[in-house]
Amino acid sequence: MGNSLLDQLKKAGLVDEKQAKKGLQEKRRQERRQRKNKTNISGEEKRRLRQMQAEKAKRDRELNLQRKQQAELKAGQAQIDQLIEMNRRSGHEGDVPYNFTDGKIIKTIHVSEAIHKQLGLGRLVIARLKGGYELVPAAVAEKICLRDKTRVIQCGGPRQSDEDDYYADYKVPDDLMW
Repeated sequence: MGNSLLDQLKKAGLVDEKQAKKGLQEKRRQERRQRKNKTNISGEEKRRLRQMQAEKAKRDRELNLQRKQQAELKAGQAQIDQLIEMNRRSGHEGDVPYNFTDGKIIKTIHVSEAIHKQLGLGRLVIARLKGGYELVPAAVAEKICLRDKTRVIQCGGPRQSDEDDYYADYKVPDDLMW
């Protein structure tokens, strides 16, 4: 047992050593040809492979474009956050409530009288920052609007200079402030 067919044929005297070697060589050549034929691809298969590679390259370009756009959007949001943090007004807390609308919701922040007046004139604007609100100058708000209009909440009227303020000499009664 365990004898190969070739060994058995040699023992029986049907095959000599020279014929056995020649048969093994022929067998190996056939195996090599079969392996080569498997790697040889017909013209239609080559065309299909090229088409699949082209489609994959197109998908990869689209994905790269999407990733690039997302990265640019993220960088733009970071720039807006930096603008707001660098230019926000601190120390604006006070006793005067200032009401503004954020979408369909009415919000209130408490500010000092001077800040309230600047908000009413449009010199200061409320901007969204990480779930909260910050006061920024109107010039900075314009820069923010160029990048993302949803981050700025327009408050008060248009910006006016003191020269254009016709009613600057008239004091607003306390009962008319809301």
